[in-house]
Amino acid sequence: MIPDIVINKGDVLISKPSILGDITFNRSLILIADYNDEGYVGFIINKPLAENLKDLVPDVKRDFIVFDGGPVDRDKLYFVHNVPHLISGGYQISRDLYWGGHQEELIPLINNDLISHHQIKFFLGYSGWAQTQLEEEIKDEAWLIESVFDADEVISCTSTNLWNKKMKSLGGEYLIWSNAPDNPNHN
Repeated sequence: MIPDIVINKGDVLISKPSILGDITFNRSLILIADYNDEGYVGFIINKPLAENLKDLVPDVKRDFIVFDGGPVDRDKLYFVHNVPHLISGGYQISRDLYWGGHQEELIPLINNDLISHHQIKFFLGYSGWAQTQLEEEIKDEAWLIESVFDADEVISCTSTNLWNKKMKSLGGEYLIWSNAPDNPNHN
């Protein structure tokens, strides 16, 4: 019997290695930002895009990396942060991490250097699942759940290398995947 699956806000889903490769979720780490009876919302934290925040929001004067948050609502910009004292109205994800907030407060904070890359992370789109859908994917061993990510690790992750590091830290059967290329044919 498979035990009940418990997924909480602030947990990070780690995609399990797959030689078939899913373009969106292959080698992904996804922060679970919210859940309710209808399902789960998360953001891929380790896949930077070529777009920069000031390219997407003309009023922004500073460079911020924008990440691929997932395949849903790819025309919308989302953010997580660790500065609720600067950005009000956000939803608490974990002790030190918040999702969204009043966007009108955001641009002046960025342009006046009152908020840094270590305090906020931007995403185009999000990842979403119906409640039973994600639970089935976990039962089918598509994801590992890690509950010990902290806000700094979520925000400071700037590349896909964190997935490789997580595979290495898991050891055992995952160790070989830590150095494997995205496409095994390139080995």
